[in-house]
Amino acid sequence: MALMTPAEIQLFFTRLRQSIPAPKTELEYDTVYQLLVAVVLSAQATDAGVNRATQPLFEKVKTPAQMVALGERKLIGYIKSIGLYRTKAKNVIALSRLLGERHGGEVPRSHEALQELPGVGRKTANVVMNVAFGEATIAVDTHIFRVGNRTGLAPGKNPLEVELKLLKRVPEEFRLHAHHWLILHGRYTCKARKPECPSCVVNDLCKFRAKTIAL
Repeated sequence: MALMTPAEIQLFFTRLRQSIPAPKTELEYDTVYQLLVAVVLSAQATDAGVNRATQPLFEKVKTPAQMVALGERKLIGYIKSIGLYRTKAKNVIALSRLLGERHGGEVPRSHEALQELPGVGRKTANVVMNVAFGEATIAVDTHIFRVGNRTGLAPGKNPLEVELKLLKRVPEEFRLHAHHWLILHGRYTCKARKPECPSCVVNDLCKFRAKTIAL
């Protein structure tokens, strides 16, 4: 596949910025801790599904100590509509306990410390660092992996390869919000089964050969 040129990448993100000037996560939360929990729960689940589960949960639980006090059994009652809910409940209780023991109940501001928490991998740590702490990280989910490969922006065989290419190829002025522009673009326009190519603002820059055509 042909790669986008630096000039095309500049234009690609300029147009995405014009269409969504201030992109943000669609997960709902009030505290950094709630964001961390929501991101852990969002693995292999939709943001909308997570929000439905966490809305009543987050009315009662705002801190790690409150989550530990709630306990795994009651947490399952809130999140059983989400995939892998038993494993996720176990991880959320365990990471909440560790936050209290190691970090004074606060969410740590480093990739390394975040990834030491149960259920927190590289992607989750990147989301928290970007959304909560304003770091220019790019968490590669299925949407970003697809957009990076399909468009010629940053093709790679695995999420880490795509992430490293994006960090190298995305101009610095766009890097902070690139994560959300790409997710939203993949979620609503560059869809997996039937991309909305006719209405896509970057259609002419994209290297995807099997573009859908307006009927």
